[in-house]
Amino acid sequence: MAADDASETPPPEEIRSRVEPLFDAPVTDLTELDGGFVGTVYRLSVAGRDPVVAKVGATPLTVEAEMLRYLAAESSLPVPEVFHAEDDLLVMAYVEGDDDPTFGPELQRAVADHLAALHDVTAEAFGFPRDTLSGPYRQPNPWTDSWVEFYRDHRLRHCADEAVAEGSLPASYRRRIEAFAEEIDAVLSEPAAPALVHGDVWEANLVVSGDDVRAFLDPALYYGHPEVELAYVAGTEAFEDPFFDRYRERRGIDAGFFEKRRPAYRLYPVLEHVRVFGDRYLSDLDETLSRLGY
Repeated sequence: MAADDASETPPPEEIRSRVEPLFDAPVTDLTELDGGFVGTVYRLSVAGRDPVVAKVGATPLTVEAEMLRYLAAESSLPVPEVFHAEDDLLVMAYVEGDDDPTFGPELQRAVADHLAALHDVTAEAFGFPRDTLSGPYRQPNPWTDSWVEFYRDHRLRHCADEAVAEGSLPASYRRRIEAFAEEIDAVLSEPAAPALVHGDVWEANLVVSGDDVRAFLDPALYYGHPEVELAYVAGTEAFEDPFFDRYRERRGIDAGFFEKRRPAYRLYPVLEHVRVFGDRYLSDLDETLSRLGY
């Protein structure tokens, strides 16, 4: 998502002074890492222990920490260990990975295995114990008995209303989204059970080594329909038939997903991109709505 303003990033000396007391040891090296879409991320060498990561920014990082801890406690998904969390500082284990990984068939299958196992974690309703974040934006997660109602009201309508209020979504697009929302029952259906979804799986949020997935980063957790995760993955460049074939072996993919329901689930991330990047993603939104017939 959108990067925080650089003026909000504290100087390295301040980061050192806040991290050193956590481990009662000096920070011997501090290097900024690529890929900090929300906040700025640093790798810190700390005397007498393995390296750690410090993430700083204006977004409440305690929410990210809670999501990572939830995944560690409730699932087998590999995530970095969290050592310390404040609203503007998150300290966690540094996970070593390839600088420029190739998402070949075996790695795609490994990601599918991890997500299939994650989706086996279920709840009694759709939502989450607290509101979470998708990038810099709040995701409302009230417990809801119906998936179709949850996705319509707490994803599509909520995100569209926020985008209009921010001035990034024209009213004409909001009307088209509402027209689809009013008829969404004809497209979406209820899953067998609410499944735990990561919510933001793409190349930059994976730490990999060869064909091994070392860690999933930056979750946007809630219990939803597994297809919402598959649609998000399908919108990336890294995952193709090997991923979907393996996932289908593990959990199955109902008929009509790619042709009918995937565009409905793509609306939410496209709306988020409109909020972040503005007009340049309106063409994607127009194309997705047109494909749905709205």
